Amino acid sequence: MSGSDELDRYRAPALDKGLDILELLAGEEEGLSQAEIAKALGRTPNEHYRMLERLVRRGYVARSASDRYELTLKLFGLAHFHRPIRRLVSLATPMMRALAARSMQSNHLAVFDRAGVTVIAQMDAPGYWGLAIRVGARVDLFNTGSGHILLAFRSREEREMMIEEQQEGGQEDGGRPDDLEERLAQIRARGYEVMPSLQSAGVYNLSAPVLGGDGAAVAALTCPYIAPLNRPKAPDIPAVIAMLQKAAGALSLRARGQTAAPPAAAE
Repeated sequence: MSGSDELDRYRAPALDKGLDILELLAGEEEGLSQAEIAKALGRTPNEHYRMLERLVRRGYVARSASDRYELTLKLFGLAHFHRPIRRLVSLATPMMRALAARSMQSNHLAVFDRAGVTVIAQMDAPGYWGLAIRVGARVDLFNTGSGHILLAFRSREEREMMIEEQQEGGQEDGGRPDDLEERLAQIRARGYEVMPSLQSAGVYNLSAPVLGGDGAAVAALTCPYIAPLNRPKAPDIPAVIAMLQKAAGALSLRARGQTAAPPAAAE
């Protein structure tokens, strides 16, 4: 039996249709109508209607108000949330432990995962006090330091997809700020985020990006800073920011298996 015959023997036409659609939409920034998808794939619109509806229902494809179909970030989430995420947590754990010891503060690692920001690792402060966020907690893009970092160090197109997916997933706690792009540009320029917590009084969210090989943030390393009143030698916010950036930079290098400086942030 020839190679082509062997491939035909195990064909799955419905699966092929779905993969054809996903691969086509992956290269389209503005999305495509049902008729445009059919034309590009050399089929009639009716042949893809049911497949498109299933992809929309399962969250792989989004349909806009103008009936154009766009790829969501669900495939991105599937590709990054399992083995690569476990490896990232494994690499991060000793660095997060050292950061907690030096800063006297807790810290956590978060990623964007299918309609929200998810905490994938947490390290407690070394003392008897600190603010801990449980692993698996889902937080908002707009009102957290982790969310700001994950948005700031992505391309504009990726940001729009992330925001749309969060809104469709019902994870949005507040509306999109009018000055969002300006705020994100400031974060990219300084390389970190520092902001009063919108969830807990007296807490400052200090966040820095863990960058992938393309300069985009694959994760955010965040320290919910609580000013100590009984430890006069405890590091202040600027000192902890420096520690946080150093740890995030080292983790970026380890995650990529490199020793050179991290690449420039995504614009």
